[in-house]
Order: sequence, then structure tokens, then C-alpha cells
Amino acid sequence: MKKKLALVGGEPMFSQAEMPEELFKWPIVTPEDEAACLDVIRNNRFSGTDITLQFQQEFAAWQGRKYALAFANGTMSLAAAMFAIGLAPGDEIICTTKTYWASVAPAFLFGATPVFCNIDHNLSMDPEDLERCIGPATKAIMVVHYFAYPCDMDRIMTLAQKHHLKVIEDVSHAHGSLYKGRKLGTFGDVAAMSMMSQKSFAAGELGMLVTDDRMVYERALAYGHYERNNADNITSPELLPYLNIALGGVKGRANQLCSALALGQLHHYDERMQQIDRAMNYFCDGMEGIEGFRPIRPEKGSGSTMGAWYCAQAEYRPEAFQGLTSQRFAEAIRAEIPGLNCWEGGNFPLHTHRFFQDYDYFGLGKPTRIAFAKRDVRELDKALEPSEHIYCMTLPPFRKYMPELIDRYVEAFRTVIENYEQLLQQETAADHGGRWYGADNQ
Repeated sequence: MKKKLALVGGEPMFSQAEMPEELFKWPIVTPEDEAACLDVIRNNRFSGTDITLQFQQEFAAWQGRKYALAFANGTMSLAAAMFAIGLAPGDEIICTTKTYWASVAPAFLFGATPVFCNIDHNLSMDPEDLERCIGPATKAIMVVHYFAYPCDMDRIMTLAQKHHLKVIEDVSHAHGSLYKGRKLGTFGDVAAMSMMSQKSFAAGELGMLVTDDRMVYERALAYGHYERNNADNITSPELLPYLNIALGGVKGRANQLCSALALGQLHHYDERMQQIDRAMNYFCDGMEGIEGFRPIRPEKGSGSTMGAWYCAQAEYRPEAFQGLTSQRFAEAIRAEIPGLNCWEGGNFPLHTHRFFQDYDYFGLGKPTRIAFAKRDVRELDKALEPSEHIYCMTLPPFRKYMPELIDRYVEAFRTVIENYEQLLQQETAADHGGRWYGADNQ
């Protein structure tokens, strides 16, 4: 379709009124959810544990794990997972460079050293690059199922077993996603995830840790749940002498207002996830076959899925559009569809931030990243340039299957693509992405 694009003076293809709230509204809160939350408020049950214990029991069954432990937020659950596997000063933990900082920054709390791995064109941990990062001090791999795409768990787990490494899965973007028919969060020694208000599984501010390992569960419990760090829950001789004080020196328990909301979300999540999956696949089917713009999703029939498709992405290749930057392309989409949250770049590569280069958390006069390390892992960052040149673009986050309306979004995206040359004359951005504009608070 030839038209003058809105960004260069044409008329938008959508008006704000043509974006029905139900197409994108998330989370869905029912009267039952509201009643459950009001009960917490009216009866001052915020700091209790009864609702949280019920949620943990139901979530563990849904997840297919023996133990589930709720935390105040996803960042706390990730830190607890690191403590639970025994991450300690001098240990190295491998993580992809393109992720939200909370996936690996808590390693500093334990004097551990983040080592960064490249991503592949699905924005996932590149198994081809993983072994390069492994050294004598490597203790664990933090596998991030980034933007809901399942990592290659067969190859990652094979390498982990070969080198006797612990595996933590960050499932903050991928609640309910499957890898070859198996739910993410059930492969590693432990999994942790955010359930903040904009995640696929949204429960205000909440985090969750799941595992089949009793010792991992007890260490996570002891880390930040002082009110449950007692003889009723702790059996390990290693932990028994330290009952009743949070070993991490933090208060990590969940607020029961969030636990009440989470229970309601869990009861409807599978049904809602199916509708989202149908809607997102319908849109992606309509966007297939375009050179330089590829929706990121598993192959059909692979048994792998994208869960509730948190912040779905397309790979964007500037060379297919005469160097048009991803920023400029996204700006054009937003001009055609006012109000659509379409941004470029994803999270910035973590190795490029000074926090991971020279920040001295402990005041030891040396960067924390190498303060206890046996090697200067910053030298390994030189191989991460490929991750700086893989660009992505957010897709519309459809929550309902409304094919006639979704067809119009496909038309808008394709129209920008067919008329992209109009955008080259007003190119203003200097790079092709690498910043994250959305909310990914864990």
C-alpha cells in the first residue's frame, strides 16, 4: 500500500478511538479479585502468610515443582536463588549481556563475578558462545528466557552437566512458556521470576522462586523470610543454628495484597494465555516473509511456546532498509498507530554500563566485578560486540483474539515497511537501538 506516512506529514492509519481497551488491557482484574484484595485491606492481612502459603502451594502444582516461595519482588527472588545455590566470593556466574540488570546484578551482593555471554538472533543465550565464558571459578549459569522466547535448554543443560554447573532460570518474561512441551522453570536447579504489574503473570509487586531441591528451598527461605525461618520449616543441620534471623539481612516476604491478586490471576492464567497465544500468532503469521523484519517465535510444531508473550519482539535488520535505524522505524509505527507502545532495542547490553566495569560496591578500591575474581573477566567482554548489533522491535501486545482488528495492525506495519524510503530523508537517530524504553521492573 502506497501512502504518505504520518511521520512525514500524512494521515495516521489509526485514531486513538480505534484502539479498543479490551484488545490490550492487562492484567484482567475480576470482581472476585477485587473482593479478595479488599478482604486483605479491611482485615489488615498485609503482613500475614496464610494467603501467600495457599498461593505458593497452588503455584508449585501449576509450575510442576515441589516447592514455591513468594518474595516481595522478582529481584529479591533472583537474589535468593543465588544465595540458595551457594554463590560466594570468587564464584563466577554467566548471564547474557542483553537482559534486565536484575538478572545478574545481585551477584555483587555475594562477591560473585558476572560473566557475560552473547545472544543469538532470537535474543536468547547463544549456546555457541557459552563455553567460551566458562572458567575454573564458574559456579552457575543464569538462563534468561528473554521476552518469553525459550532458550535452547537441551544444549545449555548439557554444557552445565559437563562442567558441573548450577543453573538458575530467570522466567520473569516467560510464565507458562514451554520448551519442547516442558514448562520453563523446570529445567534448572532453581527458577526465579518477577510478577510485577506489567508482566504476563501480573500481581502488583511480587516475585516467585521454584525448585525441587529441598536444600535450595530452605536456603532461600532462610535468606529473607525470618518469620518462617523456624524449626517448623527448616530441617537442614547447616541452617538450624541460625533460626529466626534472615540470613541475607533482608525482609523478602510477599505482601498478601499481591498474593491475593496472584491467586486470582493463577486461576485464569492458562485460559487467558491461550487467547493471547492465538492472537499473537495470528499477527505474526500476517508479518511473515518480510526481509529484515522477522517476528521472534518458536517454529510451529516444535512443542515450544511463548506463554503469554510478554513484550513480543521482531528482529529488525537495518541493512534491509538501507540503514534505516530501528528508532526511526518504531517512531513511524507510533505515528501511524497513536498510543501503541512500539519501541526499539530491548535492554541495553549490560557489559557496556559502568556498573559492570568500575563500580566499587564494597569500597575496596577495586571494581566489585573483579574484587574477588581469579581473572579479569572484563577482557571477555571484547567478544560481545555481536550482541550490540542485534536489533529488535516490540510488537503490539494483543490480549484478545480479534482478527479483523489485528488485520489492521498488520496493514499498518506493512505499510510502513513498504514506504520506509520516505523515512530516510528525515533520519535523525545516530544508532540502531540498544536502549530499553519500557518497564521491566523486577
